[in-house]
Parts: sequence; structure tokens; C-alpha cells
Amino acid sequence: MSGTVRCPAAHPDDPTPCGGPVVVRVLDAVGGGADGCEHHGARLLGSLKDGRVYPLPDAPEGAAIRVFYAADALPPFCWHTGPRTRPEQCSRAENRRRGWM
Repeated sequence: MSGTVRCPAAHPDDPTPCGGPVVVRVLDAVGGGADGCEHHGARLLGSLKDGRVYPLPDAPEGAAIRVFYAADALPPFCWHTGPRTRPEQCSRAENRRRGWM
């Protein structure tokens, strides 16, 4: 993806392009964060423990909640492949299904 400009929420190792304009801010547990498109916002939020998502002022209706729900189904660093057998490797939704939460 060299040369392609992506939103600040896109992890350098994540090969996917942005899914639209920058519309959300994702914060970690201590308040650090990044603005991003819905796609990368969800992928970032899914990789954080105790992360939060907020819509930016010009975000379309429901952007933050879409990111929140999408992140729930994504495992941390979802672009990595391989088995996910421990709770910290699985999505929050998967952990609930397995009774790990």
C-alpha cells in the first residue's frame, strides 16, 4: 500500500484501504487516540482493551454506533492470520459465545 494515504486510525500493518471519510475518534483507556474512517475505526477499536468511540462533529448519523458494533465482532489485529485460541486473541463477541467473559 506504499504511497496510499489512509486515515490516522489505520494500523501500518493493516493492508486494507479506508472505507470512507474520517468520521469517528477512537480513544484508548488513557485518552490517547486517532480519528478514522468507520472501517479502520472499528479495526482499531477491536484491537483495544477498554477503548471508546465518538462521532466527529460532521459524522453521519449512527457512525460511532456502527463502529462500536463492528468492533465487537473483530478480533484484535484482525489482519493477522492464524489460530485464535486464547481470550485475548478473540473478539469480544467470540469471548461471550465461549463464556470467557
